[in-house]
Amino acid sequence: MKKGAILFITPPYHAGVVEVAGRWVPLHLVYLAGAVRAAGFEAAIYDAMTKDVGHAEIEARIRQMRPRYVATSAITCTFPDALAVMETAKRVDPSITTIMGGIHPTFMHEEVFTLSAHVDFVVVGEGEKTVVELLDALEGGGDPLAVAGVATREGAGPQRPLMEPGELDALAKAWDLLDWDDYRYFVIPDSRLGAVDTSRGCNKDCSFCSQRRFWRQSWRGRSPESVVADMETLKREHGVNVVLFTDDYPTYDRQRWERLLELLLLRNLGSYILMETRVEDILRDRAILKEYRRAGIIHVYVGTESTDQATLDLFKKDVKVEDAKEAIGLLNDHGIITETSMILGLPAETRDSIERTLRLAREYNPDFCHFLAIAPWPYADMYEELAPHVAVRDYRRYNLIDPVVKPRAMELDDINSAIVDCYRRFYMDKLHEVVRIGDRFKRDYLLFSMKLMMTNSFLVEKIGGLGEMPEEVKRHLAILREPEKEVTGL
Repeated sequence: MKKGAILFITPPYHAGVVEVAGRWVPLHLVYLAGAVRAAGFEAAIYDAMTKDVGHAEIEARIRQMRPRYVATSAITCTFPDALAVMETAKRVDPSITTIMGGIHPTFMHEEVFTLSAHVDFVVVGEGEKTVVELLDALEGGGDPLAVAGVATREGAGPQRPLMEPGELDALAKAWDLLDWDDYRYFVIPDSRLGAVDTSRGCNKDCSFCSQRRFWRQSWRGRSPESVVADMETLKREHGVNVVLFTDDYPTYDRQRWERLLELLLLRNLGSYILMETRVEDILRDRAILKEYRRAGIIHVYVGTESTDQATLDLFKKDVKVEDAKEAIGLLNDHGIITETSMILGLPAETRDSIERTLRLAREYNPDFCHFLAIAPWPYADMYEELAPHVAVRDYRRYNLIDPVVKPRAMELDDINSAIVDCYRRFYMDKLHEVVRIGDRFKRDYLLFSMKLMMTNSFLVEKIGGLGEMPEEVKRHLAILREPEKEVTGL
């Protein structure tokens, strides 16, 4: 008997700010599709989010393929649209089996079945093995609840152990199922943007974070050799020249990280790398930051989240304000683009505390700073503390952009206005600094990025833009006749 086909679909949700810089690969679906295909199932990926299509186009794609299974995944803000994808699949053909996974359904699977009659199964946690065993059970008449990591409206099966690092290295990836012309990093000319995870998980205690709970506060690193092999495959077979390291903490194991840098230098792939890491690892690596840059790492996000030590302690960030400032300064000194974020809108927030945050964010002096509204993930450690102050129940707005928590001394509109004001004041000051940067690559990268923010970001929809572009910035952009074609070289 021929095994059934499964269509993986991304929910057609858009928050705005993340999509200003590029169109991002749904790496989780690449892994899931690779796993089911290796098990003998036909698989397809429809990245509705990246294609900027809606539920009508999703319905047409399901009608065209007529799969036996439709699967999607969700974080909290995409959850309503993920439910709508499931509903669409059942409307096209009630016999389609619908499967949902991701962070929100993992922790809120009882809510999933309460809110929707259109979801048949939830994959809880890490999904590659679970989805294959679930499909095999469904094809062979087995008991889905006997499959570890599966939940239904009747209950949940046993918890599935996380895979070992060697198993992560061996996972199949269905790169060929992506429409690669869709994936671009807008700041880099003629770019094709790929994604690689060098590890899974994080063993830190950040109280607002969903990732550490999803990965059970564990960290598992892939071998450097397998990571570089993925990058070589993406470059050779799909023309990828910009790679996002998708994991939260690629630098945790120092020996492994230095081996990865060594291999990147030896292979000389000529790829640009975007990544995230922690403050303490940048301080640890101060002597080898020049190797970061030589290896192709051009953009590093470090999660500072606050400039106030009391708030950092509340978040359990295990970092000192002065260390965060030093780490950003070290990256800046090595010509690496720096990015961080500040979280606003906690219950104790005031206008004065927001003003202090902006002032100290300027002292940190990252190249990019995001001012984000605290999102009360219903499964995060902080939720009980935030719950009495949650003023918005629409999950679509739990996107770090729209305020949903009302501080005791402020209104939601006050937080919204403060976020916009922080963006405007931070970047108007930053633009004057950027035009004086001597490193042409970094200057042009930042100028073009900021032009994108000023013309295409969610701020345009909120207030019509960050403000009038300074004349000296206009002059520099005029010199860059087509700025996206002038950003060059490592």
